[in-house]
Amino acid sequence: MSGKTSSPAPHGSSGGSEKHQEDIEKRREVTEQPLPSSTSDNEQDDDDDDVRDTSNLPAQDLERMSTLGTVLSRLRSRRSAVIEPPPDGGLRAWMVVFSTHLVMMDTWGIINSFGVFQPYYMDKLNRPPADISWIGSFEVFLLFFIGTFAGRLTDAGYFRPLYIVGVILVSLGTLMTSFCSTYWQFFLAQGICVGLGNGLLFCPCMAVTSTYFAKKRSLAFGLTAAGSTTGGLIFPSMVRQLLPQIGFAWTIRSIALIQFATLILAGFFMKSRIPPRSAGPLVEWAAFRDLEYTFYAIGAYLAFWSTYFAFHYLAAFSRDILGMSYSSSLDLLLVLNGIGGPGRVIPAYIGDKIGPVNVYMSCTLVAGLIMYCWAVVDSVTGLYVWASFYGIAVGGVQSVFPAGLTSLTADPQKQGTRMGMVFTIVSFATLTGSPIAGAIISSQGGKYVGAQVFSGTSMVLATVFIAAARAVKTRKTGLAIFSLAKV
Repeated sequence: MSGKTSSPAPHGSSGGSEKHQEDIEKRREVTEQPLPSSTSDNEQDDDDDDVRDTSNLPAQDLERMSTLGTVLSRLRSRRSAVIEPPPDGGLRAWMVVFSTHLVMMDTWGIINSFGVFQPYYMDKLNRPPADISWIGSFEVFLLFFIGTFAGRLTDAGYFRPLYIVGVILVSLGTLMTSFCSTYWQFFLAQGICVGLGNGLLFCPCMAVTSTYFAKKRSLAFGLTAAGSTTGGLIFPSMVRQLLPQIGFAWTIRSIALIQFATLILAGFFMKSRIPPRSAGPLVEWAAFRDLEYTFYAIGAYLAFWSTYFAFHYLAAFSRDILGMSYSSSLDLLLVLNGIGGPGRVIPAYIGDKIGPVNVYMSCTLVAGLIMYCWAVVDSVTGLYVWASFYGIAVGGVQSVFPAGLTSLTADPQKQGTRMGMVFTIVSFATLTGSPIAGAIISSQGGKYVGAQVFSGTSMVLATVFIAAARAVKTRKTGLAIFSLAKV
């Protein structure tokens, strides 16, 4: 039996085989080229090893891998695109600051002016101080509480819808306040509706502003926070002048009109700079593994537990203890808010030089000590002096707080989420602080000493935790805890 013999190769098969082998080698060289990636070198080496192990693959699979490698290269290039650094100035950036200044005027300006409404509501509704405080406190609570949701949605690219809904709620809530006549109506309109609108405006606007600045971030926040001073001067002045002439209802409607017009103006210039980050959790629990972030959150809670006590009760104190008239008591609020303008900008400017956490820690300590001094004020002149000093100190507490917080977050795409998380924590402090102080005043038969000591102690304890956050941060940077480091 004769064995089978292989047929002779067709003419030119040797040359075709060589050309085919060259094509395989070229494709293999393409797949061996490293892909651009934002991953670490170790991960890239692993990927290269996987790609290079193609010696036994047929030509068709090699061609597919070559195409896949090209696609992955493009995807990785897009994903690893470096976010442009903050401009730290320029017309667009400063117009964002101006717009956020207007937003702060229409949100925090009203909150800082609640002392105008506190004695008026107490007389009109015949309710104790603690009950009236719940209206203002709930307004601040919602502003901070929905920060987690608003901040995360801002990171995901929904800043514009949040802003539009916020403008509608703030304007509508203020307008509906003019039609209220009972306690629960005021609570729903001014406490809940306006509070929700404030929350949809405040955290997103602060998060967007933070992405435009790095070296000048504290100054930018100080200028935006000065908007609360602008509102704190405009709105009490309006109430003082218009209330006797046109009544409560039309005074509030005038305020609503100003809010709506200025918020619409601000909306034209507010624009997010960072690309959306659609992936990621609503709450980044890993942030609390950073002790400096956790200590800072606790310190902010304690600071805001007492921050708004004076804004809510200064006018009532002047009437109840010193016998001042209603119109004269409003002058004290104008001083407290007006002097707070430099108190917001100057500490913020210094924060860019020596570090926002350092300045925030100093402001809380000074504000706490000044709060203790309120307990010994027994004259109208002394109260004006006290309001001036406290306005400067508490202005720094309010303006430098977000700058210190963002300095603890390196990733700009997480600014909104991490800022919103602390805002939500702080919301419970603003919700309970003034009502607790009001309850202490009622339990002491109208005396304010207990509430003043409570507020001062809370602010001093805040300093301790902020100092702890600073210590952890300096340790991580390799510096001594008590060094004069910029933090």
